[in-house]
Amino acid sequence: MAILLKDITVDGIRKDMLIDKGLIARIEPQGSSALWPLAGDLEIMDCRGKVAIPAFVNMHTHSPMTLMRGIGEDIAFQQWLSRIWKVEESIDYDYVYWATKVACLEMIRSGCATFNDQYWFFEASVKACEEMGLRIATGYDVMDKMDPAEAERQKEQCIAKTELFLNGKHPGLIYELNFHAIYSVSEQMMLWVSEYAKKNNLNLHIHLSETRKEVEDCKALHGGLSPVEYLEDLGILSDRLIAAHTLWISPRDIELLGKRGVSCVHNINSNTKLSSGYCFRYKELQDAGANVCIGTDGCASSNNLDMLEAMKTSALFQKAWRDDPSAMPLDTLMDMATINGAKALRINSGVLREGARADLSIIDTDSTYFLSEGPFLANLVYSAHSDCIDSLICDGRFLMREREIPQEKEILHQARKVLSKISQKQ
Repeated sequence: MAILLKDITVDGIRKDMLIDKGLIARIEPQGSSALWPLAGDLEIMDCRGKVAIPAFVNMHTHSPMTLMRGIGEDIAFQQWLSRIWKVEESIDYDYVYWATKVACLEMIRSGCATFNDQYWFFEASVKACEEMGLRIATGYDVMDKMDPAEAERQKEQCIAKTELFLNGKHPGLIYELNFHAIYSVSEQMMLWVSEYAKKNNLNLHIHLSETRKEVEDCKALHGGLSPVEYLEDLGILSDRLIAAHTLWISPRDIELLGKRGVSCVHNINSNTKLSSGYCFRYKELQDAGANVCIGTDGCASSNNLDMLEAMKTSALFQKAWRDDPSAMPLDTLMDMATINGAKALRINSGVLREGARADLSIIDTDSTYFLSEGPFLANLVYSAHSDCIDSLICDGRFLMREREIPQEKEILHQARKVLSKISQKQ
């Protein structure tokens, strides 16, 4: 079914927008649609007073952690990580499926159409997203914890799962490979999964230089090399690498990340809440040639999946620690949350133009937050909250219309049931 958005504001100008076969087919001045040869199934939405923006691309999540909020509050990163790994011993396919559905509800409500995930039982997350309509980037997650026998088992599983999911039967899936981090995956396994990803032209999603301790430990173990330098030495840095955090980095690290075109993902709420740090070098990375994106991280650390909140916090911290109110301007911030993520995932999205994937949020401006004559993006990011997002379209389909999401009550009911799988570990 095609969708006609009548009288919707795009980049400050009132337009008519036609969405067909998953793409933005036409964007023309308001009133033009009266002359278009429209036929067949057509859903029409009157969008007077509403604004279209590209749907957000959340570039680093662990979506099934939506049911783990609050289990590691007010503790340091290493203690938090140990607690999470203990809890994760109890999870299964059913838990991941329903927890991912909860994540989908939250991301739909906050204007996100695509997210880059990393978690166990990823096939359950794929099924959940297919049913909810969201686009997910995910795949097999490697973490052998330096155990040779576990490494061999995971290699076999990785090959089998990759062959199964690279069959073209999952159009909403961007299949990738993951390894957790340099401190939880053996060098041999990192080399293997990197080469396997390269062979199959897949992205590789990792955590990198998240904490000061990670950097210090790496230098002690690898002849003074930082985590970035270590991965460069192993030949793992590339433009197919999505590196979450990249927080504790040197000028040499920045040079390498830029030279290799790595996609670096800022996760401000998680980083500050776990006191990992806050001085993310977005401008230096950007100037060096890296692709800089934004993510929320998982709800066990960031507590929500709200990209608008992550954008606001990212900008505020940049302005504060740099002592520069012009740092991370709104246009840059919007690119980091949309088109830069689409570029990292190699999809034609993150922008409102004819021929692009029809991934967009419809903002209701009938509220106190948009009364002023200030720039729309300023009101959206710094004043409003995600409840201003009236509707979400992903791949040309309404996933939410006028704040209504199908089957929401049933999802919450089932999620409460699977919480018992982890409650004894909390």
